[in-house]
Amino acid sequence: MSRPKRADMLDTLAGFRAEKTEVTVPYGLLKAARKTGHLNLSGRGLTEVPPNVYRLNKDTPEEAQQNVSFGESDRWWEQTDLTKLLLSSNQLTHLSDDIRLLPGLIVLDLHDNQLSSLPSALGELQELQQLRLSHNQLRSLPVEVCTLKNLCSLKLQQNLLESLPEELGQLENLSELDLSNNHLKDLPSSLGQLTCLQKLNLCHNKLSCLPDCLAQLKNVKLLDCSNNHLTEIPASLSEMLAMEQLYLRHNKLQLLPKLPAPMLKDLYVGNNQIEQLQMEQLACLTSISLLELRDNKIKTLPEQITLLNTLTRLDLTNNDITILPASLSLLPNLKVLLLEGNPLRGIRRDLLTKGTSELLKYLRGRIKDLPADKPERANEGHTAMTLPSQARVNLHDIKTLKILVYSEKQASNIPDELFDAAADQGVTTVNFSKNQLTSIPFRLLEFQSSLSDINLGFNRLTCCSPDICKLLQLIHIDFGNNQLSDLPPEMSNLTKLRSITLNYNRFKSFPEVLYQIVSLEVVLLGNNQVNGVDPCRLMKLVHLSTLDLSNNDLLKIPPELGLCTSLRCLSLEGNPFRTPRTAIMAKGTDAVMEYLRSRIPT
Repeated sequence: MSRPKRADMLDTLAGFRAEKTEVTVPYGLLKAARKTGHLNLSGRGLTEVPPNVYRLNKDTPEEAQQNVSFGESDRWWEQTDLTKLLLSSNQLTHLSDDIRLLPGLIVLDLHDNQLSSLPSALGELQELQQLRLSHNQLRSLPVEVCTLKNLCSLKLQQNLLESLPEELGQLENLSELDLSNNHLKDLPSSLGQLTCLQKLNLCHNKLSCLPDCLAQLKNVKLLDCSNNHLTEIPASLSEMLAMEQLYLRHNKLQLLPKLPAPMLKDLYVGNNQIEQLQMEQLACLTSISLLELRDNKIKTLPEQITLLNTLTRLDLTNNDITILPASLSLLPNLKVLLLEGNPLRGIRRDLLTKGTSELLKYLRGRIKDLPADKPERANEGHTAMTLPSQARVNLHDIKTLKILVYSEKQASNIPDELFDAAADQGVTTVNFSKNQLTSIPFRLLEFQSSLSDINLGFNRLTCCSPDICKLLQLIHIDFGNNQLSDLPPEMSNLTKLRSITLNYNRFKSFPEVLYQIVSLEVVLLGNNQVNGVDPCRLMKLVHLSTLDLSNNDLLKIPPELGLCTSLRCLSLEGNPFRTPRTAIMAKGTDAVMEYLRSRIPT
């Protein structure tokens, strides 16, 4: 028997050799990356970054080593430096020092891997503007990362960080810093040097106090300190003059913080241990629009609650309130009042289910005539005039407060004398609510250079005239309790519009034009017939913080709605969908958003 040839023996190990072949990236991706400067390797099951990725701009391409001719679009020597490298959702356990071979990187995405450390070579990527390291196993941040002078966004949420380097303050251009879901017990004093910072997320850590250095962050608009161990808030926080949104949920606060921050609009202090509201704390909230006090131990509401005349939404769910002060109905802009879970007395249960407007109407009915009215009537000749239509014009309100009110008259039109009295007075606010108007008064255009707030609620409007879209200074619109089913496309011209109330109308779909108004912060669309919403288009409304879709016809809530990260208050109750379940809904917006994100197909 002849011996087998050596060549026959070699093939028996071929299968084993194939398993040892290093991980490679499809050649087409690398070729495209040389042209565009972008390389997306997310979700490829990589355990390490292939060496040819690091050397993308160093090595000569394969086709250049062969005797081939190049077309105009394939000139490899004209390649673009790699500026965007996406490596998220892999199984990377380490990153090589060879990352320094990509000095042109502007975006580096490493989130959702298994990294426990980072190479010091990251400090050589001096062009880097965005570094995403969330959902890893990092226990520390290398000092070299703090030398990245151009870094604008640093995301470190969902790691194992217990401390941060003092050198963090060197990131002079940082505008967004997310440190949520770590094990931080304190913060470096250099944090106050991040003067460009606009968003700071510290939620889900182990902080027992906030350092005074935060007061130096004069440009921060959003600060989230929820789910920590805070027992008090330092008074110095009021020096954060640009702050618009403050989240203090799930802490151990016993008092509402005293924060005279002039721009503060949204304050969330739910799930704390607050037992009483004090006048000095309430008086500070001069610009507040949304105040969340749910899941505390509040027993009474002080009369001074009426100081919050800019308040549009008040959440008192799950407290110990037994009596509501009638003065609550005097809050001029209050649109949403949540009271479920309180042992209220003297108010029928069915009244609570009818909504905020009916409850406020009931409370107004309990207010008796005030003695203060009498002197006003005695001086009527000086402060007001009576028109032929028996309308009472308050000239003081028009000239001093710039407010034009003709409300609760059940009128089908607004008297011309009213507009004449307000001519050239720079009126900023108009309230024509609770009448029988079937169209928007065309003379409103006389205030187009000054009008910012208009209330046409509780009328009989069936359509919205495009004329209102010429009021380019509008910030707030109230069309609640009408018969509208659509909005004019010209409304996209209202680039300053921040809130719109459309509750109790006849909308069968989310108004198309609202997707185009990127300035929107509040959309109230409850109690309509809306059967769907487009989360992809909703995500473009980057300032939208409050969305009310309660009591509509939504059969399904798209999971992608959970990606609308600006949303802080989402109302979906009263719709016929099956998921999210009631138990999840009861936990609040954060739980609903987290649930929706978990349902997004991977």
